[in-house]
Amino acid sequence: MKITSKSVLPTTTIPIALIGAGGIVRDAHLPAYRKAGFNVLGIYDLNEDLARQLAQEFGIPEVCRSIEELIGVAIVSRAVFDLAVPASQIIQILSHLPDGSAVLIQKPMGENLVEAQRILSLCHQKQLIGAVNFQLRYAPFVNAARSMITAGAIGEIYDMEVKLCTFTPWHLWEFLSSIPRVEILYHSIHYLDLIRSFLGDPQRVMAKTVKHPSTTVASSRSAILLDYGDELSATINTNHDHNFGPRHQQSFIKWEGTKGAIYAKMGLNLNYPKGVPDVFEYIVRDGTKTPIWQSIVLQGSWFPDAFIGSMSSLMRFVEGSEDVLTSSVEDAFKTMKAVEAAYKSSEGK
Repeated sequence: MKITSKSVLPTTTIPIALIGAGGIVRDAHLPAYRKAGFNVLGIYDLNEDLARQLAQEFGIPEVCRSIEELIGVAIVSRAVFDLAVPASQIIQILSHLPDGSAVLIQKPMGENLVEAQRILSLCHQKQLIGAVNFQLRYAPFVNAARSMITAGAIGEIYDMEVKLCTFTPWHLWEFLSSIPRVEILYHSIHYLDLIRSFLGDPQRVMAKTVKHPSTTVASSRSAILLDYGDELSATINTNHDHNFGPRHQQSFIKWEGTKGAIYAKMGLNLNYPKGVPDVFEYIVRDGTKTPIWQSIVLQGSWFPDAFIGSMSSLMRFVEGSEDVLTSSVEDAFKTMKAVEAAYKSSEGK
């Protein structure tokens, strides 16, 4: 059985114009692009010193002092835009981009469904080729699982579970301490989107998200149940406050099917941001009396390799080698609808 864990790269060279120089850019975007051999031709950030530091570290030739300057550089080279800013800034920046531009927008798609609708409408109005960076879809362990499931290796999926019990250093993202929605909007949104990518849109979403006495963020633990009818179960359970050492911490995705099961340990969430090694295991009923779990070592991890996949998908759509933009703003809007449904359920609405 062939298990594919790597994302498919574009066949042509399309440069990148980067807006944003925060921690996610330093830790994931730029390492991913360097690993893939992508050409980042320019960067802009409100903090010019920070942009210059990243430009020096990653060999970016142009540090622009305004969005307009970066746009000028991008137009000449027909670059795609990589928009890596907090959700509250997305609409303003999109309004500056030239009509018809290709842009990868950092998740979430706005801070709520109203903003998501405005972003979607603006992309349509400006005829932007817009995708949202739900990069977990392209993590090596997800690629591997998808290749197995697509090939029918574990049969019909009847259960999908995401479990997280770890300690997340929320202080690394200062802006999160002042906004009303955190855990689902900025973390579990990945899992909602991932489940949608495998199972489609749920009939409804039931959830409760709560805070912890010692944290400064609005919420840090969530329990989410996605309703797919009477035969298919999909759950997300997250606890970012388990600060009692690594022994009982957990971070995994599990798929169960009529012929077998897949277990993927997401090492990044454990001891974040350094992480621990991923684990990928599967079991398939092959006619033997007692099938056993098999394990394979995958190359790469969620950070930075998944970011290669999300940008590659946009580039491949732009160049015409991929017919469907899998994380399009239209599809991302459906994930935002699931997020909104989770918050409404949590509020008892």
